[in-house]
Amino acid sequence: MRGKVWKYGNNIDTDVIIPARYLNDPDPKALASHCMCDIDEGFAGAVEAGDIMVGGWNFGCGSSREHAPVAIQASGVSCVIAASFARIFYRNAINIGFPILECPEAAEAIKAGDIVSVDTNTGVITDETTGESFQAKPFPEFIQNIIAKGGLLSYLKEK
Repeated sequence: MRGKVWKYGNNIDTDVIIPARYLNDPDPKALASHCMCDIDEGFAGAVEAGDIMVGGWNFGCGSSREHAPVAIQASGVSCVIAASFARIFYRNAINIGFPILECPEAAEAIKAGDIVSVDTNTGVITDETTGESFQAKPFPEFIQNIIAKGGLLSYLKEK
């Protein structure tokens, strides 16, 4: 994965990722069109396929809605890197086959607009803009398989 970074701070909650007033339409593309709108009005119109989102501590806190990782993924973001994730957001992301990586050092050092590449199999994150590399803990093989199959339901159907 390789893309431009969209950077956000600590405690980005699910109500900010996709405000509740837009949850009536379950279509992922409709959700994507409102993703991050309350804190970054330009995100939905400017994000490009493959871009990477970086957040601080407790990314995805708040309600347990699966809509939050769905909206980010449907917007074209290829993965999220954060210092830490709220547990329910973490699990929801894995359930839909959306890769996320915890790496406090990368979350701190990477800047908005940097070009970053990510190898989710090894956990290596490279900020191509600065040349710095970071090591996130890679997913265990079974989670890599869930992500590769496009989510938990697809993974289970194949089993």
